[in-house]
Amino acid sequence: MSESITGTALVTGASSGIGAVYADRLAKRGHDLILVARDAARLDALADRLRGETGRRIDVVRADLTDAADVARVEQRLADDAAIGLLINNAGMSLDGDILDNGPADYERIIALNITAPTRLAGAAAKAFIARGTGAIVNIASVLALAPEGFDGIYSGSKAYLLNLSQSLSALHADKGLYTQAVLPGATRTEIWERSGKDIDAFPAEMVMAVDDLVDAALVGFDRRETVTIPPLADEAAWTAVQDARLAFAQVMSRRDVAARYRETVDA
Repeated sequence: MSESITGTALVTGASSGIGAVYADRLAKRGHDLILVARDAARLDALADRLRGETGRRIDVVRADLTDAADVARVEQRLADDAAIGLLINNAGMSLDGDILDNGPADYERIIALNITAPTRLAGAAAKAFIARGTGAIVNIASVLALAPEGFDGIYSGSKAYLLNLSQSLSALHADKGLYTQAVLPGATRTEIWERSGKDIDAFPAEMVMAVDDLVDAALVGFDRRETVTIPPLADEAAWTAVQDARLAFAQVMSRRDVAARYRETVDA
């Protein structure tokens, strides 16, 4: 295991689901916390419980990360608070239906929450952590980043974006003390399903992971300093093969000349 990440952890979407379990586990690991979400009552209840169970300092920040001003407040906290050593970029949403069932306001909201906010927060955290020579960013993506045919493309595209961002940060800045992990859950029993009009129980039981198991597995990957952690994937070689094929493909994707298969032939 690499050098441990210390300091305060800032967790977005912390009032329920994956974010709340991360808060629990990180407090029990000895981190002070900054919990960020829209639901102040649930945040306060979680903070009170964790203070009582762990004795850690728990700050609550009520923020709607689809609102630029609220994002800016959290962004500034990441930039200014030298105690923060870990960002869990977890807040996210899904749409009810696909692009045909939604309109401009819906598109803007999911892009704001799933792409714009985590990018801004990752940027603020990365700059602060690199300046100090240590820190970690965890971006909660999805296995749908690799399977766009299986779900709404706006949601899966937003998760592919987080995967790309994570891999880029890792490739470009790991040598500066920044550790970046992308976590790709499969179907996980959280409130995101009900909020987007979906029934998680429509999936076969063997396909749905408990949120506690998901976070515990993600933390194993974190401790191993994995760049990409896919908790439901049994065979690591399958992901390695995907990565190897992608990297090989990248070597042939940019050329001066048009590929022969795209040249028009002219009969003599």
